[in-house]
Amino acid sequence: MSITVQGVTKYYGEQKALDNVTFKVETGSITGFLGPNGAGKSTMMKIITGFIPASSGEVYINGLEVGTNSLEVKKQIGYLPENNPLYPEMYVREYLGFVASLYKSETNRKSLVDNIIEVTGLTAEQKKTIGSLSKGYRQRVGLAQALIHKPPVLILDEATTGLDPNQIVEIRNLIKEAGREKTVMLSTHIMQEVEAICDRVIIIDKGIIVADEDIANIYSVIKKPRQVVRIGFDKEILPEALSSVANVTLARPLKDNIWLVEAEGTDDIRPVLFSFAVQNNLTVLSLQKQESNLEEVFRHLTNL
Repeated sequence: MSITVQGVTKYYGEQKALDNVTFKVETGSITGFLGPNGAGKSTMMKIITGFIPASSGEVYINGLEVGTNSLEVKKQIGYLPENNPLYPEMYVREYLGFVASLYKSETNRKSLVDNIIEVTGLTAEQKKTIGSLSKGYRQRVGLAQALIHKPPVLILDEATTGLDPNQIVEIRNLIKEAGREKTVMLSTHIMQEVEAICDRVIIIDKGIIVADEDIANIYSVIKKPRQVVRIGFDKEILPEALSSVANVTLARPLKDNIWLVEAEGTDDIRPVLFSFAVQNNLTVLSLQKQESNLEEVFRHLTNL
């Protein structure tokens, strides 16, 4: 079971939203799909699910071409779109029963609803109208409708939007569990979420795939030797002062006289910064080298 995207291009009028996009997502993995606003993420998700057609190229879900097998493909996909459209006047259990009926599953409908309510933590809310729920619980209902028919492929667009920290952990665990036996593709703006649950990262920018790596290897895409250091002083200084230090390429103030400093080269910049502090009658209150993280990779690849 897999998602295969081959040479997909999408135009909106004269605007090219996707440009010859190709990738494959295998079963038993969770793939994070990242990109800045307007990069083409949601467009790609909608094409994969058959919601909109591609201008050219093909998408296969478990060997079935989406354009020519639309109904059969939709049976195999669970989809949580970014805006999570729901019926606010319906009760939670009523709505999930309605969704279950659409798929005409051989499994008893009540059994499907009972199971998904328990799995997604909706037991206490099941007799409430969707419109009366908090945003976090409405998001759970959206995830429940995506999972209720036990689809082999799961497409999630901003799945944890509006959830509190405890709910985020619970939903992440649910997605992780689903990823053991399903093909899961997750679009999100939360870098920590990708690092916490994804096995692989695909980054898209201006409609073009700029990175496709296992999560363990994604940091290697920053090939130019560089360092990032977080340093705190006892008093204020001007940005120009730090920027004048040898090999420093960026000095960005954070808060309370703490600075994020980027430097090129492989020689440790920390002794140089310490000498700078001594020369300028500054006391170094903190000095820590930062490891590469996904946010840094994302900014590097999308030129933010």
